[in-house]
Amino acid sequence: MHSGIYEVLITEELHAQLGSLGPQAQRRSLHTAEAADRIALHLSREIERSLTSVTDSDRVEVGIQVARDLIARLAEIVRQADTSAAPVEPAEVLHAILERRPDGTAQPIAEPLIPLLDSTLLTNAPGEPGLLNQIGAEIESADGIDVVMAFIRRSGINPLLARLRRHCERGRPLRVLTTIYTGSTERAALDQLAALGADVRVSYDVSTTRLHAKAWVFHRRSGFSTAYVGSSNLTHSAQVTGLEWNIRASSARNPDILMKFEAVFESYWQSSDFVAYNNEEFDKRADRVDTGPAIVLSPIEIRLEPFQERLLEQIAVSRGRGHHRNLLVAATGTGKTVMAAVDYGRLRDELPRSRLLFVAHRNEILDQSMATFRHALRDASFGEKWISGSRPQRFEHVFASIQSLNAASFDDLPPDHFDVVIVDEFHHAAAPSYSSLLDHVQPHELLGLTATPERSDGLSILHWFDDRIAAELRLWDAIDQQRLSPFMYFGIHDGLDLTDIPWRRGQGYDIDALSNLYTSTDAWARTVLQEVLRLAEEPGAMRALGFCVSIDHAQFMAKHFNQHGVRAVAVWGDSSRVERAAALKDLASGRIRAVFSVDLFNEGVDVPAVDTVLMLRPTESPTLFLQQLGRGLRRSAGKTFCTVLDFVGTHRREFRFDRRYRALLGGTRRDIERAVQQGFPFLPAGCYMQLDEEASEIVLRSLREAIPSRWPARVEELRIVHRAYPDVTLSGYLEESGLDLPDVYDGSRGWSDLCEAAGVPTAPAGAHEKPLRKALGRLLHVDDDERIYIYRSLLESSSPPVVLTMPKRQQRLVRMLVASLSDQVLTKEHSVQDGVDLLWSHPQVRAELRQLLIELDDRVDHLHGPLAGHPDVPLQVHARYTRIEILAACGIGAAATAPPWREGVYEAKEANAELLAFTLDKSSGAFSPTTRYRDYAISPTLVHWESQSTTRADSDTGLRYRHHERDGRSIMLFSRLRADDRAFWFLGPATYRSHEGEKPMAITWELHSPLPGDLYQAFAAAVA
Repeated sequence: MHSGIYEVLITEELHAQLGSLGPQAQRRSLHTAEAADRIALHLSREIERSLTSVTDSDRVEVGIQVARDLIARLAEIVRQADTSAAPVEPAEVLHAILERRPDGTAQPIAEPLIPLLDSTLLTNAPGEPGLLNQIGAEIESADGIDVVMAFIRRSGINPLLARLRRHCERGRPLRVLTTIYTGSTERAALDQLAALGADVRVSYDVSTTRLHAKAWVFHRRSGFSTAYVGSSNLTHSAQVTGLEWNIRASSARNPDILMKFEAVFESYWQSSDFVAYNNEEFDKRADRVDTGPAIVLSPIEIRLEPFQERLLEQIAVSRGRGHHRNLLVAATGTGKTVMAAVDYGRLRDELPRSRLLFVAHRNEILDQSMATFRHALRDASFGEKWISGSRPQRFEHVFASIQSLNAASFDDLPPDHFDVVIVDEFHHAAAPSYSSLLDHVQPHELLGLTATPERSDGLSILHWFDDRIAAELRLWDAIDQQRLSPFMYFGIHDGLDLTDIPWRRGQGYDIDALSNLYTSTDAWARTVLQEVLRLAEEPGAMRALGFCVSIDHAQFMAKHFNQHGVRAVAVWGDSSRVERAAALKDLASGRIRAVFSVDLFNEGVDVPAVDTVLMLRPTESPTLFLQQLGRGLRRSAGKTFCTVLDFVGTHRREFRFDRRYRALLGGTRRDIERAVQQGFPFLPAGCYMQLDEEASEIVLRSLREAIPSRWPARVEELRIVHRAYPDVTLSGYLEESGLDLPDVYDGSRGWSDLCEAAGVPTAPAGAHEKPLRKALGRLLHVDDDERIYIYRSLLESSSPPVVLTMPKRQQRLVRMLVASLSDQVLTKEHSVQDGVDLLWSHPQVRAELRQLLIELDDRVDHLHGPLAGHPDVPLQVHARYTRIEILAACGIGAAATAPPWREGVYEAKEANAELLAFTLDKSSGAFSPTTRYRDYAISPTLVHWESQSTTRADSDTGLRYRHHERDGRSIMLFSRLRADDRAFWFLGPATYRSHEGEKPMAITWELHSPLPGDLYQAFAAAVA
């Protein structure tokens, strides 16, 4: 952003230095003024890049100082070069450094026809070097080679074998990632690579097409690394004869591309998807490519996917907050039983007794579940079955059918006999057989598993779980894991004006009026059919499901489609079983092309073959929107994606598009607005979303106007809520208005200002009311239980607590709060007690803080752990903190305020620790390929981090990093996703494992606590 300032400054100084030299010294140092310009541009970019961790307010000042330091060093070089008596030799290019053969002559190596500086496209076209030839030439000069290749065959390996052998014989690494998908990879080819000494890892996942990449990366310590990526697998036809396109990228010209290559490859390499190649295991797995799923109790321990870890963490958070009846909702095929088994294994370490009852309705499920538990618990004899007359002997760990349990009655079963009860397919629990069991047992922990919490008969199951779902698989995670089909979503303006349709708060549009509007003319139905024929992948072979407003609407749509040659039927909740069964059978077989449904909760219309979803009714409910969408996302043979057509009319102000899109995309209302404006750029692979121009304007207008986003509208909304609820609280207002905390704390105003403007009673203002109220908006990240509990306890007192009487850890917690709130009021001359007294002299600020903490307490959604080895440092691993709070927690300084922390590294001598705070995406929300792959998570336990650009490996700073264990110093990592995030996630302490290069050093740290699933997915360069 400021690189132009540095460029001008450096250019002026360099030209001044050049002007003072003779011609020979100019040639010997910088050669020409033009060269000085190029150097200035390069150095200015390097300065800007090195300042990514410096706050915006200090960036120009610090950058100019760095530029001046560089200029001073350049000037010294220029002065040393001013020896005009020495002759100037013609410049020569160093092409290679060669090894000596036993006779003393140089060992020649092949020189690639494509210079190492250049990037180009290879297409196997006449007159250009062949891909195989160039890869062979690159092997000779590589210090290390990484290969990621979907399919590998001997025909592709054999021409390269001799050169790869020489590469490995020199002790240089060769790493290969591949798959057995479609059976194309030959075992003999992998045997050849393994015999050379290559490190080969294979993905045996044959259920999905996880790996399609084809790439070579040639690492060179000289900095001239290269990479090839494109369409060519390691087969003869792909390398030599095919119509293939492959890009050759150069690190010298495209360093960021190579950086991403390295980051993504390392993430794949560390992934549990890829396991070390073993020819016997390869044979066993390859033989089962087409045999379907099977339970295999291999010696390999279960490793959960990040999304599975996240679901279990949410359940653990729920238990930690007093909920011991929890429902896990996840799509079929996402490993619910595996998660339940791992969860039970963790519970066994916490409960004094761990008797288990696992309930299902089919024998096959019980067999598979018991096998999964045995695998997860590493106990081949775990569990007894209770089914069809087979009774347990010990009744410790029982896998029972619901039928057998009911047949035996519960007279002899003490309600608390089982400590953990797990019920599979919990959506059956409304049936009398399940209700009898659940009414009887009183376990310490109840866990329900289901893919479909809604039931066709309308009966609820959520009352067993305090009307809440503890953990639910995000749609994106299911699509990323290829458990659900990707989708192509088109938002289409249909021309209808709904602004005069009656609206009832809490209920939405009047159904009868909507139905009359949709069925009043054929014009709207023609629009729907026209868009279906235009956008459906194969209209003549589609299986479409349309969601309608009413029975009349569904019948109207079916009639219209039939009249125009698209066979269709309508079904609804009152349709007979025969009619519904026939409709579904005909849809699945292709005899009809569309089913129009009214009853969303009808499980019968959930046909896996559905590949087109028509949203023909305005749906603002996030639950209904996702359920409608989800009906078309079931995987089915031959189905590559689902087409979703959402017809968007001109809506009333009350209609909330933000609810449905936030449920789908996540993030705040502002994030959704940005996504709509940018055309939904960040979606899972295979997914696409598009709003036409009219629909986009309608949605954006709704996002801005449907809720009180402007200050006067928020004030008026609070007046309305206050009239209905005189004792309105911050949490109550958020629930009634649909606003989120960042909407209330927008800019310099917050809850107290809103209350005053709306006439809600507030306490008297203090002397520094405005800056303290504004500072409350900087606490929205607070998310650890210890902090929230301590602050809420202290705020209950009407008189200020005495800081010096508190334990040291609590003193630091108080200082974290005081430093955050009073940094614009107090100075380094004021004590922490001064800050406490200041807060207590502002009763409305304290009252607002209490309400804010209540709301923040309800939002805690991660498990946190104490910082081992530092009992007085009140930082919780995987909680969030600002720089001010981190310094206060580590005991840096003693005043009410904290000292400045401008750069990414802080040597906290008081805590005997190095504090490393870094930003993963340094572009403030925009995609930045030049910075995104410098700092990232390699795996849940490994983090790649770049030091400051001036750090050498043997400098004092570099040695502190490398030898911190020997010196007894802690390394603490703090990370945020974007530069505009105020707070950093505390990743916990880490240990140095290795580094590459210097200025900057690229260090790999090993975390003591693995990243939670969602943080790993957000922070990783790639998740395999």
